[in-house]
Amino acid sequence: MSKADERNDITVQQYIDTLDDESLVSDAQVLMTIMQRISGQDPILYGIGTIGFGVYKYEYASGRKGEAHTLAFYPRKGKITVYLMDGTARYAEQLNKLGKHTTTGYCIYFKRLSDVELPVLEQIIEQSYEHITSLSRDKPIDHILWQT
Repeated sequence: MSKADERNDITVQQYIDTLDDESLVSDAQVLMTIMQRISGQDPILYGIGTIGFGVYKYEYASGRKGEAHTLAFYPRKGKITVYLMDGTARYAEQLNKLGKHTTTGYCIYFKRLSDVELPVLEQIIEQSYEHITSLSRDKPIDHILWQT
């Protein structure tokens, strides 16, 4: 997600208010609180409904460069996605303790927060944030983190 993908037509709260499931709204509020506390950043709405926190820069050998959210989630009916821009593989041990979820290279999917162990999810999110910010502190990240 680049800054160009940032939405300016509605606020994060206005987007959350459009969600038609009370438990999804509640879960989104909890995730926003967790990610805001960990990142110290205000939420930014990207694209259709991704809520991101913090920004890191990347610049690959190919010449491609830009910015991406350090932490993010996408609340939608029937599935919440938590994005781990440094990939899910590095958190395999913790993911085994998370509860009912599925993963892809850089996403954790679950239906509702009550399906997962919230302290485990918080720990994963915090470690991901710390990892990405430590790598991008002095220079842009030079490779796709979740593919390594």
